[in-house]
Amino acid sequence: AQALKKDIKYNDPQEPKSIGIVMYSNDTETVFNAFRFANYAQEWDNQVEIFLLGKGVEVEEMMEKDENIKSQVDNFIDQGGVIMGCKTCLQSRKKEGSKICKVTCIEDLYNLVKKNQIVLTF
Repeated sequence: AQALKKDIKYNDPQEPKSIGIVMYSNDTETVFNAFRFANYAQEWDNQVEIFLLGKGVEVEEMMEKDENIKSQVDNFIDQGGVIMGCKTCLQSRKKEGSKICKVTCIEDLYNLVKKNQIVLTF
């Protein structure tokens, strides 16, 4: 086996990271697991931001129907997690705003991708 090179910086799993999550699903299991992952990551002192895109902006309605999703979203917000929602996607669903997320634009999605060390999609 080769030894690790000392001049290369490897990801240290013990070192907190910034994580951006782009959620574009309205599948119950996917949304639940995305927020479950986000909460777990926050418990390890990672900074986590979620951008709701497309069908992902329907999470608020999902919270009304599924107590498990509501619990995960509430926990994420209570831990200081940031949720942003695509303004165009909300408007196409005849929604002007949201109780759980800041209404944002494509520039905010771009910034989430650019500034976070890790970006995941669900």
